[in-house]
Amino acid sequence: QVHVVESGGGLVQPGGSLKLSCSVSEIAFRVALVGWYRQAPGKQRELVATFTNNGGTAYGDSVKGRFTISRDSSKNTVYLQMNSLKPDDTAVYYCNEKSLAGKYDYWGQGTQVTVSL
Repeated sequence: QVHVVESGGGLVQPGGSLKLSCSVSEIAFRVALVGWYRQAPGKQRELVATFTNNGGTAYGDSVKGRFTISRDSSKNTVYLQMNSLKPDDTAVYYCNEKSLAGKYDYWGQGTQVTVSL
């Protein structure tokens, strides 16, 4: 059963923008935290952006000021707006929905983002 689905990846030039979408479960915004992670070839998966327990947001150091996480509760969707993209942002981007009570931990299949001329 698929719980989390990402979309919106693609090829973009350096300096460009891209917006990723993640469809989450209907209960996500009530009982879970949702965040974006990425994994580049040969590297470990790293945090990109996430909502926090106190209702705020947190970002990886390399994307602060360039990426923005947001959500639309009416659509059960979380977004990642990525601006001023760099070649180092090239990676597979994953959406994660993790229950606050530790009951589940859903990952999407990932969407490829490639930043290149």
